[in-house]
Amino acid sequence: MNQTKYIFVTGGVTSSLGKGIIAASLAKLLQARGYRTTIQKFDPYINVDPGTLNPYEHGECYVTDDGAETDLDLGHYERFLNVPTSQANNVTTGRVYLSVIEKERRGEFLGKTVQVVPHITNEIKERMQLLGQSGQFDIVITEIGGTVGDIESLPYIESVRQLLWELGDENGIVIHLTLVPFLAAAGELKTKPTQHSVKTLMESGIKADILVCRTEHELSDDLRQKLAIFCNVKKEAVIQSIDASTIYDVPNLMLEEGLDIVTLKKLGLEERNSPDLKNWNEFLQKHKNPKHEVSIGLVGKYVELQDSYKSILEAFIHAGAANETKVNVISIHSEYLDVKTAEEQLKGLDGILVAPGFGNRGIEGKIDTVKYARENNVPFLGICLGMQMAVIEFSRNVLGYADANSIEMNENTTHPVINLMEEQKNIINKGGTMRLGAWKCNLKENTLAQTIYGKTEIMERHRHRYEYNGKYLNELEKAGLKASGINPDTGLVEVIEIENHPFFIGVQYHPEYKSTVANPHPLFVSLVAAAVKHKNKK
Repeated sequence: MNQTKYIFVTGGVTSSLGKGIIAASLAKLLQARGYRTTIQKFDPYINVDPGTLNPYEHGECYVTDDGAETDLDLGHYERFLNVPTSQANNVTTGRVYLSVIEKERRGEFLGKTVQVVPHITNEIKERMQLLGQSGQFDIVITEIGGTVGDIESLPYIESVRQLLWELGDENGIVIHLTLVPFLAAAGELKTKPTQHSVKTLMESGIKADILVCRTEHELSDDLRQKLAIFCNVKKEAVIQSIDASTIYDVPNLMLEEGLDIVTLKKLGLEERNSPDLKNWNEFLQKHKNPKHEVSIGLVGKYVELQDSYKSILEAFIHAGAANETKVNVISIHSEYLDVKTAEEQLKGLDGILVAPGFGNRGIEGKIDTVKYARENNVPFLGICLGMQMAVIEFSRNVLGYADANSIEMNENTTHPVINLMEEQKNIINKGGTMRLGAWKCNLKENTLAQTIYGKTEIMERHRHRYEYNGKYLNELEKAGLKASGINPDTGLVEVIEIENHPFFIGVQYHPEYKSTVANPHPLFVSLVAAAVKHKNKK
């Protein structure tokens, strides 16, 4: 293929219909047919990236190998495709405007009045084609965030209109995802919201090539025909996306609906082979037919919004399937957990994960959780802040340093076992200034970490400012908290573990970001395996 093909996915009627899952499912089918496919997300909010957003606002912030703080949809892309994403895969309005303003300040527009059209739209179009121009992909799927008709989305919709015209026939298409609601009182599905959404899209100069209709009930032939006529699409291009028991069913549902075939036809591409979904369906088979069942506590302070820990929850699904185990994740709010309530809330769990986070709220509850897991031999995994809480708990209750803490929580502690990185001390701006992206880690021989990974050199993704304080390394190791993973370039501790415990490990990085259907993360696989073993001992 000489010409990269572009697919634009827009949404209508309401948000949260699952554009990301549809985009990822289509990409999976095209990839399974042998096409090199990637997905990118254009978000209409004015933040330069989601790095400064509260998880309650936008769910988790997903981090790529190259250190980009991105939308959580990129996690879906990687989990489905097993292909790393990058800074180029996620663009926000804030990043677009910042780039244009910086160009204006440098005098790159030759005295022109800078306007949304053409300057902002040109910037958007340029970024939409970056991955396509790399020569690495046959097909680039671009998900446009928000809903058609939103004032924030207008520059993106206009950019898509222009780009479709510039690319020419069969080089770019639009898939529009809408809702076909069921009105219980009338006892029928209603197409009017979809008609209005398509009309709004057409008012912006864009004709939908394919309609994907989210629905709770089957679409009849008559209803598909009605949508086709009123929305100006072929009947075979009206695709039903019915509610599924798991997001991992969606590629198979889209295969049954022929979404990939219609897409290839509209792009003038051959069907090639039938999609090879053998490994995918083996994963689904294990996920849906578990032989074991365990309960693992997820202790965090954003548990009210499940998307705050999206990658962790998905990593448990991957690890559960690998162990043929159903993992019941029990969300526990660390703010409402203390020494007195710890046993009551944590007893009966087969494993515990203390989640990442920022700030002082809920910290003591996480420390009490670590103490319970350590003293009761419950399999434990601490991620990022969770690992730091394990260091603090051990320092307080084993070394006897009662006020041991992170200087993030208490700048006046006499035992700052978690400290601010030297290069972070003079930083004022918060956005994009943490230790981000993939960093090397050397694992010591004959440790739990080395056994889990099966190798001594790993690369894992980070997102934090504060670090294990190396001044306490010898003391902590002598007392039994081993530093089993070290960054070879900085000497910073990346992994801690306790030897005389069935499974107790903390990592400074975020392993959940790298877990995919094809490659479940070994730390999660091992935690679930340890939880099964722990349950069988009861």
